Amino acid sequence: MNIKKGTAVIAAALAAAILLGGCGAASNTTETTEMATTAPVVDSTAAPTETEAVVDDQTAADAVAELIDAIYVQQRTENTDEQCAAAKAAWDALTDAQKELVEGENADPDYFGRDTGDASLDDPRNADEIGEKEILVVSFGTSFNDSRVADIKGIEDALQAAFPEWAVRRAFTAQIIINHIQARDGEAIDNMDQALERAVANGVKELVVQPTHLMHGAEYDEMMDAIDAYRDKFEEISVAEPLLGEVGSDAGVINADKEAVAKAIVGDTAADGGFADAGAAAEQSTAFVLMGHGTAHVAKVTYSQMQTQMNTLGYENVFVGTVEGEPEETSCEAVIEAVKAAGYRNVILRPLMVVAGDHANNDMAGDDADSWKSMFSDAGFDSVETQIAGLGSIAEVQALYVAHTQAAIDALNG
Repeated sequence: MNIKKGTAVIAAALAAAILLGGCGAASNTTETTEMATTAPVVDSTAAPTETEAVVDDQTAADAVAELIDAIYVQQRTENTDEQCAAAKAAWDALTDAQKELVEGENADPDYFGRDTGDASLDDPRNADEIGEKEILVVSFGTSFNDSRVADIKGIEDALQAAFPEWAVRRAFTAQIIINHIQARDGEAIDNMDQALERAVANGVKELVVQPTHLMHGAEYDEMMDAIDAYRDKFEEISVAEPLLGEVGSDAGVINADKEAVAKAIVGDTAADGGFADAGAAAEQSTAFVLMGHGTAHVAKVTYSQMQTQMNTLGYENVFVGTVEGEPEETSCEAVIEAVKAAGYRNVILRPLMVVAGDHANNDMAGDDADSWKSMFSDAGFDSVETQIAGLGSIAEVQALYVAHTQAAIDALNG
């Protein structure tokens, strides 16, 4: 959308809304004493009809929805900063009733209105004066403030504490999320190009990139494409492993990284659920269902490998699923059937994701009929509980990222 046109539209819409809100009460119609049949005189300051007010409220809301849709894109442009500011200003100018009417291709009242925590507790890690040695932590990102602080910042803080002689900086790969945070909270987070340009401008010589991605999937591939375009601008670049390490060829391939993550998330799920361990939960007919994202990428075998890892560790009441249902055996319906077949009556749902963001809060724990919580409840289980916690907040997982970063630093020296 052309920003000037969009701003003009919202200005006109809001002016109409303000005009309507300021109208006085209608004056009584009058009749002349000479002519009883004379038509009543209509006061031009009469209040709008209910229909007219609704139409103008919707016009104002639609204009804001258009501005939100304009920044709900994966490509940053020279107008992005201006568009983010315009969308927030327009939203703030709406009445509470008008905000509820915001509906667009991607826009809804939650875009600005949902409380996801205190953004001021986050650190965008986009300062200059980086020095010659930088660790760039690359994440998909999340607009859920509390989750971003606990999961992504949690990992970044652990890396900075482990490597104080290195400057830890951040990049998100989802421009849609970057725009959302910037518009709503005024927090500017670098995308990959911005972060790499910042490193070049600051004279970084040794660059270590630590992805917080779960696996070598599509997001990892996109990150590598961005890095490859900058390889000749640094003396050395080393890319660390994602959380679960190498993918492997089939569902039976597991490794030390997958084992460490399996133990960490199962232990944390049990503790949060009030159990000593997974075995104690099984004795009380409770299954742990870990919901990953899923992918059409060849790396989708990683989810099957994680189920193999759970079985190998003896976690018979732990089941791995995915939002996307890829691999097929990880669909919600398939997992429900597997849990039922195993005879468990109670379920604890938890994300198998580094960040407990939109998927965890909506697809897993939301109240809509197609959420996992709703689908498991409708399937007749005695109880269905949810835990909104990402892998990034677990100390053992943070330690694994530190180990991966250390290996990448060692590779620079050898």
